[in-house]
Amino acid sequence: MASDDDKMYISYNNVHQLCQESADKIKQFKPDLIIAIGGGGFIPARMLRSFLKEPGQPNIRIMAIILSLYEEIEHAGGIEKPGTQVIRTQWIDYHQSKIDLVDKNILIIDEVDDTRTTLHYAVSELKKDVELHAKEKGKDPKNTKFGIFVLHDKQKVKKADLPKDIMDNNYFAARTVPDCWIAYPWESTNIVYHQKKAEEQGNDVFLDLEDK
Repeated sequence: MASDDDKMYISYNNVHQLCQESADKIKQFKPDLIIAIGGGGFIPARMLRSFLKEPGQPNIRIMAIILSLYEEIEHAGGIEKPGTQVIRTQWIDYHQSKIDLVDKNILIIDEVDDTRTTLHYAVSELKKDVELHAKEKGKDPKNTKFGIFVLHDKQKVKKADLPKDIMDNNYFAARTVPDCWIAYPWESTNIVYHQKKAEEQGNDVFLDLEDK
C-alpha cells in the first residue's frame, strides 16, 4: 500500500478549478446530458455543470450510473494474472426518468481514467441502449454523440479502448498525470489532514482564473 508521501492529494479547491478550466473546451461539444459515474464522478459533474450553464438556458440534467470494478488474482498455470470485472449496480431507468439519449450529445464524467475498463464499459453499454431506442424510433444511432471528461488521465497502458471518435474529438482530461495513487477529498475521513497534504504538494488553488 502506498505511503502518504507516495499519494497525490487533491483538494476540493483543485477539483473546482480543474472543472472551471476545462469548461470552455467542453462547451464546444455542447452536451445535452451529463452521465456521472459514481461515486467519483458525482462531485466533478455537479461542479462542471455550474461552469457549463449558459445565460437564459436551463441547467444540463445529470443522471447517475454506478459501476464497480473488481480486480482479483487468478491462477493460470501457476502464473498470477489480474482479472477484471465490471459490475453494474445502478443504471438509467429510461421509462421513469423520461430520458432519451437518441440525437443527444452525452457527456460521461468520472474522476480518473486509470485502466479505462469502467469508461469502456459505460460507453459500450450506453451505445447499446442508444441503438435499441433509435431502432424503435426509426432514427440513426450515429446521431448520438458521446464525450468523456475526467479530472486526471493516468499515463499508463490501458486495459481497454475507447472509440476513435471520442479520443480524437471529445475526450477531455483536465490533467495527465503519472501512474500514482490519487487521493480525492471525498474519499477522506480526515479532511483537515487531507487539505494540509494537498497544500504541501501544491495541489490546492493553483490556477489564476478570472471570475466567470
